[in-house]
Amino acid sequence: MDEQPSSGLTNKDIVGLKYFEQLLPLLKRLRDVGCERDKAANRELHFDQYCFLVLLYLFNPICSSLRAVQQASELDKVQKRLGVKRAALGSLSEAASVFDPEPLREIIAELNERAGPLKSDPRLNVVPQVVTAFDGTLVSALPRMAAASLLKQQTGSGLVKWRLHTHFEVLRSIPWRIDVTPDGGGDADERAVLAGTLQADRCYVMDRGLAKFSLFNAIHAKSSSYVCRLRDNSSYEVLEERPLSEADHAAHVLSDQMVRLGQGSKAADRPDHAMRLVIVKIKPHVSKGKYKGGSSGVDSDGLLRLATNLIDVPAEIIALLYHHRWAIEIFFRTFKHLLGCRHLLSHNVNGITIQTYCAIIACLLLSLWTGRKPTKRTFEMLCYFLMGWASAEDVERHLAKLKLADEIAAQKKS
Repeated sequence: MDEQPSSGLTNKDIVGLKYFEQLLPLLKRLRDVGCERDKAANRELHFDQYCFLVLLYLFNPICSSLRAVQQASELDKVQKRLGVKRAALGSLSEAASVFDPEPLREIIAELNERAGPLKSDPRLNVVPQVVTAFDGTLVSALPRMAAASLLKQQTGSGLVKWRLHTHFEVLRSIPWRIDVTPDGGGDADERAVLAGTLQADRCYVMDRGLAKFSLFNAIHAKSSSYVCRLRDNSSYEVLEERPLSEADHAAHVLSDQMVRLGQGSKAADRPDHAMRLVIVKIKPHVSKGKYKGGSSGVDSDGLLRLATNLIDVPAEIIALLYHHRWAIEIFFRTFKHLLGCRHLLSHNVNGITIQTYCAIIACLLLSLWTGRKPTKRTFEMLCYFLMGWASAEDVERHLAKLKLADEIAAQKKS
């Protein structure tokens, strides 16, 4: 008889481990990470095993806490298929601070290459760079009771908030990098984080909170481009009016101008390259706070002001690029609500980073397994399968329906 934990999970609750086994060659390289201090060579929980358990937590709703993950490590099936030994709760807690998350970046890069491009809007093919939306989202953690009590006295909340600064590839609907920082200014400011992680040959699509001339200059200097919404009260000098096409008018573009931004700013603080401003008519927005009298955002006057250094791309495509920025908001919802990241397994930066990187791997696995961008329904179907509530045939029928829906949508567009 298989040995079972004292309560909770059983072997029958864990199925579909063959999909996790496909990761064994990739994660094997993590075996010696964090073993530098293990002079006696008696460590029983290794980094690759810890990552497998975190991935199991992300994909199996029955594993809803660190204690449930510990129970999963006691299951005979998990131990045999994933090569995991029984892990004590203390070992799992310690793992978050012992293991270095950086090697996971290499695995994410390899899975990114395997995922390849997914079906996307062909109109964006005129953009020669990788379209990358950048934004941040907050996750909260409840520290130990004593720390929470002190924090509540100081800030009014007992929660510790962390910001996840995310680079999201729009055409493949997957994140390729997330940096975790405490919520706040200074080095944790979103513009500072992006400036320190810029890459060449990318088109960064950003909201108005990231509008900063020095950041625009840094992106341009990296041989990358940007499309960034400006604040409604931004000042500028029009240098040239550019003609609009019928397609531009159809996309509600009101004007396309070469401009000089930074009126009144010092010359050293202004953009140091040619800049274009595309203005698009949108529905005026009045922000509504969560509570009566509150405000959760900034009102809009109905004009979308998009600054860019893409000089030769049609104005309608500039508007379309910003429209696709919404994909990162959908990812944040998926990330926090579906992949278990509303509940953090650790309360320190290192542990949260590991869980974040494992969540990126989970998103990439969804793309590889299904050939589609991660969606709520597909994620739920795979969870049912991994819990034994759905068969492989059920998953295939679900994917066939999605494929048919894609074909019908494509026919309507054509």
